[in-house]
Amino acid sequence: MALTLIAASVVAGVVPVFVIGISRPAAVFDSYILKVTQFTLLQAGLSTLLSLGLGIPVARALARRNFAGRAMAVRLLSLPLALPAIVAVLGIVAIFGASGILGNLFNLYGLTGILLAHVFFNFPLVARLALSRLEAIPAESHRLAAQLGFSGSDVWRHVDRPALTSMLPGTALLVFLLCASSFTVVLTLGGGPQATTLEVAIYQALRFDFDPARATLLAIVQLLLCAVLFGLARKFPAGSANWPGLRRGVTRFDGHSTPSRLIDGAALAAGFVVLLPPVIAIAVTGLGGAFMSPTLLKAIATSFAIGLAAALLSFLLCWPLAQHGARSKRASRAFNAAVLGAFILPPAVMATGWFILLSRYAPVTGLAPLLVIIMNALMALPFVHAALAPAVAQAAEANDRLCASLGVSGFNRLRFIDLPVLRRAIGLSLVMGFIVSLGDLTAILLFGAEGFVTLPALIYQQMGSYRIDGSAFTALVLAALSFLLILLADRWSRADD
Repeated sequence: MALTLIAASVVAGVVPVFVIGISRPAAVFDSYILKVTQFTLLQAGLSTLLSLGLGIPVARALARRNFAGRAMAVRLLSLPLALPAIVAVLGIVAIFGASGILGNLFNLYGLTGILLAHVFFNFPLVARLALSRLEAIPAESHRLAAQLGFSGSDVWRHVDRPALTSMLPGTALLVFLLCASSFTVVLTLGGGPQATTLEVAIYQALRFDFDPARATLLAIVQLLLCAVLFGLARKFPAGSANWPGLRRGVTRFDGHSTPSRLIDGAALAAGFVVLLPPVIAIAVTGLGGAFMSPTLLKAIATSFAIGLAAALLSFLLCWPLAQHGARSKRASRAFNAAVLGAFILPPAVMATGWFILLSRYAPVTGLAPLLVIIMNALMALPFVHAALAPAVAQAAEANDRLCASLGVSGFNRLRFIDLPVLRRAIGLSLVMGFIVSLGDLTAILLFGAEGFVTLPALIYQQMGSYRIDGSAFTALVLAALSFLLILLADRWSRADD
């Protein structure tokens, strides 16, 4: 049943897009669509190169150095994970915008601003994956390198680079995919038609131009692009997504020369110059404009209602998939593909299909809350499934035979066996679904209606009307809620039952 609902949602989003798109095949190659596609690939490619170029030196510096504050430095790599995109964008605007502290350095709106925001979000991800891989190198490799008298360049060539090479293609594809499907960053910092990606162009075609046919063609191009990238990413895994340890587990003997110290220091300084100023700007500006208005309170209530409903729906879809997948490897592979397929399908593509389908039978604006909840639930599926499925599989392996021998099944097993064992995994999965929904701007802008505003949508509205202090305080509220949820999720993921 859960798999049927997920498949129905995806089919309802894809089929109308292809039906209309097939009727206008020649228009796929018009100049506007080609221009938007070229810019999508350009900004994603440059963002990926910059993120790799900064993230890998930062990871190597953290792997080679043991300094006071290293644990805090590693923790700071989690900041972009906890910050919703609209909050980080506001922090970047507060620093580099026209009225910002460094507002005269360059024009923020356009390709430059998009690249800066994407690097802010993605270089910590690259550093996180690379540091995990570097810390997984056996201690014997470093001892042997020291005994052979390897220089810093020798250690890089024979020890570090081979370890990183295996994860680079998958990591690069992951970052490229995230940047190619970026919505909030491009919408707020694109600066107009000259800097528009496929995802934003679909939104503009639906919400401003009222041109479903154009949105359909853009959606097909976006879908094909994401499908190709997803297929490549499956062949080149990005590596473990676990956070590296705060304490070094392996003693390294390289990096003691003055040039090595300077290179590592410069890498860390550059990384945290990109990472910290927007966060500090949000805190300072937000506290200065603190005002709890009725609109803000309503947006908080709406965000919580949407987040809770989406998290619960995503959990209800994942629970039976995890249960069946725990007992069948074939089913597990099929369910993983379904979950990732629902996630990888760009929200703007799905929104286009739903818009075309529903507009024939009912006003889309009247269904806005339901559509936002469903889309957020689908976007949260991989996170909920990742938190739930391993625990369910472990519980099934430990308890299935005993329950079968005792004749315990159905509700009695759920109440007396599964819930006590899985309560932490269930809580973690719900928190992860809530976090994803709380910071989402895509669904609310695609389907939002008058008076139906969440915290990210309120920030976007306040930025559009140049109420910087108000938007900063709203962003600070959203950031604080997200941080609290991230801390709760981290605590539950590390604790033992």
